[in-house]
Amino acid sequence: MRRPPARALLVLAAALALVLAAVASAVVLTGSLEADEPSTGSAPRPVVEGNRLVDGRTGETWVPRGVNWSSLEYACAQGWGYSSLEAGGTDPMTTQALAIAGWGADTVRLPLNQDCWLGTRAAPVSDEYTERTPAGYRAHVGAFVEALNAQGLVVVLDLHSRKRIGTPEFGNLAMPDSESLAFWRSVGEAYADNASVMFDAFNEPYSRYDAADRLVFDLTWECWRDGGCAAPAEDDRTATTGRTTYTAQGMQAVVDALRDAGAQQPVLLGGLDYANDLSGWWEHRPDDDQLVAAFHAYDFKECATSECWDEVLAPLARRVPVLTGELGATDPLDGWVAGYLDWADQHGVGALFWVWADHAGDPMSLGRGLSGRPTAWGRLARSWMQAEARVS
Repeated sequence: MRRPPARALLVLAAALALVLAAVASAVVLTGSLEADEPSTGSAPRPVVEGNRLVDGRTGETWVPRGVNWSSLEYACAQGWGYSSLEAGGTDPMTTQALAIAGWGADTVRLPLNQDCWLGTRAAPVSDEYTERTPAGYRAHVGAFVEALNAQGLVVVLDLHSRKRIGTPEFGNLAMPDSESLAFWRSVGEAYADNASVMFDAFNEPYSRYDAADRLVFDLTWECWRDGGCAAPAEDDRTATTGRTTYTAQGMQAVVDALRDAGAQQPVLLGGLDYANDLSGWWEHRPDDDQLVAAFHAYDFKECATSECWDEVLAPLARRVPVLTGELGATDPLDGWVAGYLDWADQHGVGALFWVWADHAGDPMSLGRGLSGRPTAWGRLARSWMQAEARVS
């Protein structure tokens, strides 16, 4: 999803979170969360077997249900923290993990910032009080992964964003670049031994238009898999003419980078049109037996009807695991999401809701504060996840 909150709201939220975090910790300690507190246990260990994900501990089919947890992809580029967890509170990572698991989730997708992990483009950004380093960012991610795993949650590490050159902001390129391969080699080495981690190769590959709405970069399935095409150097928040380019790296190269680093876990691959178009996924899939087709489902995208899901997603789900890596809507409560979830349940397709973040005015914010006090959207998501948890 490409609609983060304005920086001013984020800074305000970081300040207010000092109070909210203290309240959240008290809520967890007193046991008065709206959701039931989960029992601590080891997380599933996903493995691809044919068109299913199975839990490597039991061999049983495992259909992910969970949330996207946001701020690691932008806070470090904007210069106010590694993530919103730095706002304060007593053990905020455990507080968040308990709250998410208490909703019935078993999976959390963590969008990451490539430059903050690598230390490129002057990231992560420090401020007058705190020096931030790539080592600090990696340690922050690692500690949160550990906290989530400890509450029985699988973690999906997602290459989501970049820092913009010359300014403390962030954006998303159309395709991976050569530094993306360095990112995945490093991430792969760090998490090769964690069987409760999966990888999302690249958040949302896309074609690009200029300011006059003329197509200047037409991403093909061949380039998606093999790379080699010339993609615009500007991120999606910056106007482009398409004249300044970089050589895109394909999904096969990303998968190879992970495997060369010793990481053998499943890899999520989102298709074209911001991961909403999976029409050519099977014919152009990389050579690997641990792949998951990642679908981003929003009501404002092209593949937003049951006809498209039946024609594109259903046949694909008979061949390979399909996971809804992001699920949201302009109005999440108008029935469209509920209809999609009904369809997904019938076809064994999991879903990760967008987004676990306290973004003022955003209808897709699932909760408020560290304790995860649900919004109306959050209550819908929680109800579905808890019902699925009881079934499984």
